Amino acid sequence: MTQSRSGRDTPRVHVPEDVRQHLDAARAEIRKGLETILPEGFFVHRDAARREMLLAGRGVLDAALRRMDEKKPPA
Repeated sequence: MTQSRSGRDTPRVHVPEDVRQHLDAARAEIRKGLETILPEGFFVHRDAARREMLLAGRGVLDAALRRMDEKKPPA
């Protein structure tokens, strides 16, 4: 059984396996459909934008950790 960190069941536990398989197949088909509609470069730019957003998030976290370390009293 899959549980969250809080010890509660995650929603995925309550979804039957065959439903999950159908959802995965639907997601794959939707992706194929989008690939026929959207220009080829769309996915390249989307992935690049996602990477930049993740790097920005990392920068925010790194800055917050540095501030916490600077405030830490010497041991």
